[in-house]
Amino acid sequence: MRKMALLLLVVALAGCQQQGDNRSEIRKQLAQYRKEKNELEQKINQLNNKLSEMEGGKVVENRVPVLVKQMNPEPFNHYVRSNGSVEAVYDAFISPETNGQITEIYVDEGDRVSQGELLVSLKTSVIRSNIQEVKTNLELAKKTFEKQKRLWQDSVGSEMQYLEAMNRKESLENRLSTLREQLEMSQIRAPFDGVVESINQKVGELGTPGLQLLHLVNLKNLKVEAQITEQYIARIEEGDTVQVRFPSYPEETRRVPITRKGSVIDEEARTFTIEARLGNPREKIRPNQIAIVNVRDYKVDSAMVVPSNIIKQDLEGDYVYVVDNQQQAHKVYVETGRSYNNQTVLVSGVEAGDRVITSGYTQVSESTPVAIKEKEDLIR
Repeated sequence: MRKMALLLLVVALAGCQQQGDNRSEIRKQLAQYRKEKNELEQKINQLNNKLSEMEGGKVVENRVPVLVKQMNPEPFNHYVRSNGSVEAVYDAFISPETNGQITEIYVDEGDRVSQGELLVSLKTSVIRSNIQEVKTNLELAKKTFEKQKRLWQDSVGSEMQYLEAMNRKESLENRLSTLREQLEMSQIRAPFDGVVESINQKVGELGTPGLQLLHLVNLKNLKVEAQITEQYIARIEEGDTVQVRFPSYPEETRRVPITRKGSVIDEEARTFTIEARLGNPREKIRPNQIAIVNVRDYKVDSAMVVPSNIIKQDLEGDYVYVVDNQQQAHKVYVETGRSYNNQTVLVSGVEAGDRVITSGYTQVSESTPVAIKEKEDLIR
């Protein structure tokens, strides 16, 4: 039984080896056929040219119409894309600082208010009564203190009586100050300019600290937050410009600087936060709206750039077709760099002045005669 298993294993390994050898052989055959194809097409073109000369130009050379891009150094930017969310810089769920019955709401949902404007009043009758009582006691305490002060200065009264009078006066003054602050807290005012988004309580209900009474938001100052993959953390800094687009408004594009770069990596998503602030004078963009954030992580001022789709590949590597002075296509192997938005940097292989075929490249091969056309000609 063991001998049979061993025999099967040997047969399987031999089959895998043979399969690997077959793949290698197929690749070699493909490379040979491509080479023969290019050589054959070159011979056909030469014969066409010779025939055209012998017949006095009666036979017109068959040239493939192509579009070309003349290579010249140009700027190239690479961006990292992330989905972001819009938030208001000033956005508050307002609640009272003290308990009290709501006696008046001075605004409606959708109203625009200014900083310091009175929004809601709570019942204050008990506080006002306490204030009046403290004021009365304070008047007496002040007179008593002045009297004890004169007696102490004349060496008639005791120091203890003087200190007790001063302590009572100061205690009542502090008490009055506290009551006035409580009275002010019962008047709920707008902490900033904004729009009343919602009112969640009614007149007669009890206002309580921590219980949302109304929602106030400022639409003119917004920020966009996005999560960026950890691998880009060394390439992105505060002050870098980001491009912000909004799917709801395709025509709306903003370029704004990064105002904050997160200091912590999210342990699960392996991302960090960036924040960019933007003005919204027309209040067109709204909080919680989806934003598309493009962060530039790479920039070069001078690069050879071609459309990504024209770069082809064979067993020897990446290549493009260029047009020589005899108006023939030639395969040129290139080394590619970064790509973005269907544009790729060619690190080597082409030079300034080279004419790279950008349309019609699928119809040419080595030494194919071509006719350089304008885009409008091909459309017609």
